[in-house]
Amino acid sequence: MIDPNTTTKEKIRNVAVIAHVDHGKTTLIDGFLKQTNLFRENQEEMSDTAILDSNELEKEKGITILSKTASVIYKDYKINIIDTPGHADFGGEVERTLSMANGCILVIDAQEGVMSQTEFVLKQAFENNLKTIVVINKIDKKLARVNKVKQEIEDLFLKLAVNEDQLNFPIFYAIASEGKVFTKLPDGDLTASESTSGDILPLLDEVISYIPAPNGDLESPCRMQISSLDYDNHVGRFLIGRIDRGTISAEQTLKIASLDDGKPVILGQGKPRKIYTKIGIEYIEIEKGVAGDIIAIGGIDSTAIGATICQIDTIEPLPQIKLSPPTVKVEVQPNNSPFVGKEGKFSTAKQLEQRLEYEKEINIGLKICRSDSGSYEISGRGELQLAILFETMRREGYEFQVKSPEIIMKKIGEEIHEPIENLTIDAPEEFMGTIQDALSQRSAQLQDIQNNEGVLRFNYKIATRNLLGLRYFLLNMTKGTAVLSSYISGYEKKSSNSVERKNGVLVSMETGEALAYALNAVQERGELFIKPGDKIYEGMIVGINKYEGDLEVNPAKGRHQTSVRMSRAEITQISLKSPIQLTIEYALVFISKDEMIEITPQSLRLRKIFLTKTERDWSKRKNLTTYAKANLGKLGR
Repeated sequence: MIDPNTTTKEKIRNVAVIAHVDHGKTTLIDGFLKQTNLFRENQEEMSDTAILDSNELEKEKGITILSKTASVIYKDYKINIIDTPGHADFGGEVERTLSMANGCILVIDAQEGVMSQTEFVLKQAFENNLKTIVVINKIDKKLARVNKVKQEIEDLFLKLAVNEDQLNFPIFYAIASEGKVFTKLPDGDLTASESTSGDILPLLDEVISYIPAPNGDLESPCRMQISSLDYDNHVGRFLIGRIDRGTISAEQTLKIASLDDGKPVILGQGKPRKIYTKIGIEYIEIEKGVAGDIIAIGGIDSTAIGATICQIDTIEPLPQIKLSPPTVKVEVQPNNSPFVGKEGKFSTAKQLEQRLEYEKEINIGLKICRSDSGSYEISGRGELQLAILFETMRREGYEFQVKSPEIIMKKIGEEIHEPIENLTIDAPEEFMGTIQDALSQRSAQLQDIQNNEGVLRFNYKIATRNLLGLRYFLLNMTKGTAVLSSYISGYEKKSSNSVERKNGVLVSMETGEALAYALNAVQERGELFIKPGDKIYEGMIVGINKYEGDLEVNPAKGRHQTSVRMSRAEITQISLKSPIQLTIEYALVFISKDEMIEITPQSLRLRKIFLTKTERDWSKRKNLTTYAKANLGKLGR
């Protein structure tokens, strides 16, 4: 066991683990942590999975949302491991944390092979000049196609490599769920549990020999880019990053700076109270951090991710972290529904402002700005990234409302261009017609289809605006078997083709409590979002209409009081169907431009922007008048 206080940069390796979602990246890291004697045999972590995914939402959704660091000690080397998200919506997390690495491990599923996010993360690795080790994981799957996937990987490297050295890379084969990695594909029936013997250590040996030690002159003035933040109840906020040069110790006066038009700008200064490094998943206090190591600085009050910590007499900020532009934006407002303040701790405009301003500082993957009307515009990569933020806020006690998402267009010359994505869909061949019909309706262009033993892979080119809501639709239509992934491939001139919701909605005309008697009649008009006992208000959307156009209904209407009791036949006729379970992600892609989502800690409600019928009619007339004036010549006066 080495002493973290005496670690030299020659004995440090910084490696990021990158992959498409659900290819086994986090499971592989579990193997690193468990097989390097970090935990006792009776410790809880030895039976845990996804050890680094400690966030509540990460555990619920089974995906990595936030990048994290851990380290293992192996053969007198300190190997810093950076776990990155696999979902395309969180690509900003990948982009900002790869700057801490000197190499990466690219994990690819032996059945699914190269996916869109595989291409995205490898491209980012090459742009950061990282040495890459490839791991073909899940070789024990019945439909594993290792040799074909290996060919896909080689083709991908040929496509993305910017220099010849990047074409020479080691390949390992893994069953990460069993903690095993092999230098060559084992013989025999790999689908049988525990049919092979092995461990994960050959991969760690390759990290030591293949991934270079970090650069950085120990004698130069210190400098470190802030790549991430963490929080400790006793110390407060941690500023996390890799030391680019020099050393950083406690009580050393440091300045935080960034570049603005190429010129240094001072953002603040302070003295670290304590310096920490990660051993395993725990922070260990050290006397000083050295060039090349990933450290956490406690005691400096800053949230400036991407800024540079510099020695006080040498202000030389590193270039800002380059992020891909966002493609989707939504407007967020304080809640103004009839139920405002009844379910949340934080419901005022000021409280919402403070929360979003804080998010603006710590989350560079989102673009957050205030509008003239006092609401906030939040831009991100997709509906999942936005939904995660809103779900986090509601769990913190906030209530607010969100308008429908809009695609961010780009003006090139005199024309408006829109983002275009490469979309990959894997699904059983029985759903071929369903998928092709759905994509045809969304004006997607089919690039090619591959058949891998009954599993079809569709490659499409599609506008981002027509991609919204497709995941939810296809998962329903394919009974949860479809796997979708996409990435932004560029911008093209905006076309007139767009997908609009076909069905109208059922809108409540009353405020009160939903009654079973009334819902029994309402459900004949369509599908419900509510159940008996739910609180409702005028203008609230309570379901989906069977037909086009909105329909006003009264879910609070009770049975007329008479002296005649209900017959047994009447009672048994009340048989309510299960309501549609709303999620923020589904709601974002469901609502139209004249609708909003009311989000509180206890409820998700859909509503019209204008709650009364009079207001909605007035709004429609106003829009028609505006349209007529703008198109007066075209309409022939």
